Amino acid sequence: LKKYSPIEELTNFSKEYCDSLQQVIGHVVLIADKDAFISVSGATKKEYIERKVSSELEKVMEGRKTVLLNKSSNSVIPLHNDDDEANYNSQVISPIIAEGDQIGAVIIISKEDVELGEVETKLVETAAAFLGKQME
Repeated sequence: LKKYSPIEELTNFSKEYCDSLQQVIGHVVLIADKDAFISVSGATKKEYIERKVSSELEKVMEGRKTVLLNKSSNSVIPLHNDDDEANYNSQVISPIIAEGDQIGAVIIISKEDVELGEVETKLVETAAAFLGKQME
């Protein structure tokens, strides 16, 4: 029996949003519900789709604030249980909030020697706010 995910009904929509964002910024874009990744663009699906989010990512989502994590400050985290944070140079994670509940996150990652910054932070916050509003 599959557990109901409120964001599941947004999967097709979130996939299109993910693809559009990825085309504009060129970095990998991920969308997760509280349990697993539901959309990916810019990376192979098998790397993320339906993989359980890591406890570190759960903590970030529960914090309900957007975070910018960089390798240079030793703050990058594994995103799922079989993941290695050494794969990432930079990550921006923004929780999706709908009707006061944290229901997932939008994540932009950089695997190249590029540190994400204010622009990517604003883009991920916009995506998370938009998806949250769609769920209300």
